[in-house]
Amino acid sequence: MIVDEEQRFGVKAKEKLKKIKTTTDVLVLTATPIPRTLYMSLMGAKDFSVINTPPGNRLPIKTVVVKYDVDLVAQAIKRELARGGQVFFLHNRILDLEKIKDKVARKLPENVRLAIAHGQMPAKSLEQIMADFIAGNIDVLVSTMIIESGIDIPNANTIIINNAQMFGLSDLHQLRGRVGRFNRCAYAYFMIPGHISLESIAKKRLQAIEEYTQLGAGFNIALQDLEIRGAGNLLGKQQHGFIVAIGFDLYCRLLKEAVGNFKKAGLFNETKA
Repeated sequence: MIVDEEQRFGVKAKEKLKKIKTTTDVLVLTATPIPRTLYMSLMGAKDFSVINTPPGNRLPIKTVVVKYDVDLVAQAIKRELARGGQVFFLHNRILDLEKIKDKVARKLPENVRLAIAHGQMPAKSLEQIMADFIAGNIDVLVSTMIIESGIDIPNANTIIINNAQMFGLSDLHQLRGRVGRFNRCAYAYFMIPGHISLESIAKKRLQAIEEYTQLGAGFNIALQDLEIRGAGNLLGKQQHGFIVAIGFDLYCRLLKEAVGNFKKAGLFNETKA
């Protein structure tokens, strides 16, 4: 059984799939494994492989973490449009999506074509907008997280993410992966409000996404996510956490010891991943 985009599934869902046939080997695929899954692989409960070779002609995505500035947004959009490309602008609040779009539009030439996409739109309308964007009839797509996965548009090579401090590390990496899918240099702008002080965890996430920009950086980002959020509960449903209570190093040693005891007792079956 193959589970793609594994980070989208909870423990209960994955266990239910495995029970369809107990003798089935399971292969899970993801650019950003959930902390629990990654740790199970690192400690030997699952086999794992890392694909380090990117597709030919791909280039690293130039990543910038910066305070939100509508003039900078307009500048980034104009630069992308000047080379014949398209832009994703992500704002994950449907309530004021239209307002954000209008603010950005006022800073752009009148001939720039903007459109909105979000999950509460009628299916046919959303499908038409995405078809128009793929066909190049829309220059800037102002959207919610709906574009996080399954979007492959080689001509869209700039993404601007508003309120980046609100997203998880794996989400940020997945979103950055919407651009740079061709042989052209791509840009990712992670924008944060200038008037607030970020929490330490949010700072760590943004520092990691800015540091690990090389091709195949997903594994490094997942390791950072594991350190930030904790390894979760190996025998329960929690896919992250428990790091604060006892400390990461002690938790890892306790977990490894517990798995070793289960293996000796024949109560733990390895699952390929």
